[in-house]
Amino acid sequence: MEQDYPLVRDAFPDLIAELTTLLEDEGEHELAICVRDVHLVAMCNCDDGFCQSIHTAVHQQGKPYGEGHRCVPLSPSKGTLVLDVVYGRIMYIEILDRAPMHSLKP
Repeated sequence: MEQDYPLVRDAFPDLIAELTTLLEDEGEHELAICVRDVHLVAMCNCDDGFCQSIHTAVHQQGKPYGEGHRCVPLSPSKGTLVLDVVYGRIMYIEILDRAPMHSLKP
């Protein structure tokens, strides 16, 4: 269950603050509210040194999200941030080419 996963905001508060601001700037007000409550289900395991992406919901790897899916590209000052959203739910936070994030929680 999701409540068993930590919140991303507890591990990476600066990321969530940045995402909230960027989403508001893009007019994505509902997602700006939702992003505060996404869970850290898993870090991406692609082993690419430039990737720090976060799975925020359980999803079978290699399967498309299907109906209701949309990508929300954001405009950070550095790197790339893109959200995969399905019917208003943030499923994945793609984080590329950015300074290493350091979790507040082990």
